[in-house]
Amino acid sequence: MGDIDKLVERICRRPPEARFDDVRRLLEAFGWEMRRQKGSHVSFVKTGYALFVVPKHNEKVKRAYLDDICERLGLE
Repeated sequence: MGDIDKLVERICRRPPEARFDDVRRLLEAFGWEMRRQKGSHVSFVKTGYALFVVPKHNEKVKRAYLDDICERLGLE
């Protein structure tokens, strides 16, 4: 099992929060590109998809956004 597979498995378990670096790696593995950060909000883009904004606080991403990420990536 590769690193990305393990990361997908960990995020899909829906922990209360996840490290932002892990979320960024996961999104980038699925073709999303980090475009910019303004304050605590980080924007990701992918051709053909709407802008996706992920709030991070103390380098963590909350469960509600992990749920949204799993849905967008079709990991459910």
